[in-house]
Amino acid sequence: MPTTMNIAVLISGGGSNLQAIIDASEDGRLQANVLCVGADNNAAPGLARAANHQIPTFVVDYAHIISSATADPDGIKLPTDLQMSQLVSRVMSARPNQDPEKIKTMLNTRIAAEIALLDHLSRYPLDLIVLAGFMRTLTPYFIDQINQTANMPRIMNIHPSLLPAFPGVDGYGDTFRYGCKVGGCTVHFVDEGEDTGPIIGQASFNIAANDDLDGIKRKGLQAEWRLYPQCIQYAAEGRLRVVEKVFKLKNGRQFSRKIVEILPESGKP
Repeated sequence: MPTTMNIAVLISGGGSNLQAIIDASEDGRLQANVLCVGADNNAAPGLARAANHQIPTFVVDYAHIISSATADPDGIKLPTDLQMSQLVSRVMSARPNQDPEKIKTMLNTRIAAEIALLDHLSRYPLDLIVLAGFMRTLTPYFIDQINQTANMPRIMNIHPSLLPAFPGVDGYGDTFRYGCKVGGCTVHFVDEGEDTGPIIGQASFNIAANDDLDGIKRKGLQAEWRLYPQCIQYAAEGRLRVVEKVFKLKNGRQFSRKIVEILPESGKP
């Protein structure tokens, strides 16, 4: 039997996926309680959606924190046990060809914001963090604080493309500009890379010759609203398992990758 999961939803904008999650929870399609909704800015319209359902909200003003930390690097108060060199190495491994000094600066300022974010989240008994249009990169520091075990991540994200195609900030725009005939969205666990975490679920839609970018976005959002609650429900049912798989390539090399397996429903083959 599925358990009722306690989740937090993080947003930056309108929160349409947040609304889909709330609706699915309230009508019984999703066994999850949304305990809180957090945003990285006070102007996020999705905060009003949460308030309409009496869900507690909080804001971590990323822009202000990052600006202050950039202006006064010596004033940043980071955890005393933070292993910055290890964090830089992990980010560079996931995002090669970047300047290590720029990565270090990014980590310093983002972690300053994440300390405040973690303080808010720590007030709730959470099973899962759900990113629903949260437009901030999470550092390995934050990921480590949330994940309890390496093989069971606890941060989900939804991305507007069929990953691994078109990672980054404009998935539907890239889909449109490449002239794709099929578009889609992906729910995945979050790791240190840019939209590189293990894929949980995907939904696709056909792109007609007369579809413009707005039409693709509309089709994409409709797919997102169906897909995201379903993937969270898999987690509530205990049906997600992350495994490391090794693939042998024709040239003799080996490639390893973490894969999400969706287990059958209880009592079904």
